[in-house]
Amino acid sequence: MKVDCHCHILPGLDDGAQSLEESVFLASKLASWGYERVVCTSHSSFLYRNTPKTVASACELLRKELQARGIMLELVPSMEYRLIPETWLDVRENRRLLPWEGNHILVELPIHDPTKIGDIVPSAEIRWLLAEGYQPVLAHPERYLYLTMEDYRLLKEAGAQFQRNLGTLEGMYGEAVSVRAEALQAEGMYDWLGTDLHNRKYAEFFDGYVFKKG
Repeated sequence: MKVDCHCHILPGLDDGAQSLEESVFLASKLASWGYERVVCTSHSSFLYRNTPKTVASACELLRKELQARGIMLELVPSMEYRLIPETWLDVRENRRLLPWEGNHILVELPIHDPTKIGDIVPSAEIRWLLAEGYQPVLAHPERYLYLTMEDYRLLKEAGAQFQRNLGTLEGMYGEAVSVRAEALQAEGMYDWLGTDLHNRKYAEFFDGYVFKKG
């Protein structure tokens, strides 16, 4: 079964799909690309303070709409947890964790500004998740250009799995990210591949550069 472990297609929860109609469009695209199961990883961050309840509710809404339209796509509710003090400490304390594939938890770091991590030590949080019985998966490590190869190795040694974004090698996020992704791939650090699908612009890129027909 072809699984997308990272996408933002639930309606109105974050910077992904903004309406149910857009959600249906993105879901239909995923199905057309051959995906059968998608993990809906809405942001848990400073701007988007989602909970397992809000995500599960939006997932059920979209599931019913896809079923009514005959779009065959299995939806799995989950979240992408940003490791910043404003949200992660509360998530951890109150166990607001919504795993996929049994025990996998998708986490991310700030994309551009590492100071937003504050006093949080990512490798320590990786070890905490493992101790609690979860398998942490670091989303799109190639996008954290402030990390060094040694930083990546420390995160892997702590127990993190790595998820590459579809489109990175095709230049979707720029040359620097492509080069970083190639380096991580050459080191054999990736465990998962996800679309990180957000909107129609992403879908157009994938249609043109990844899932070319003919």
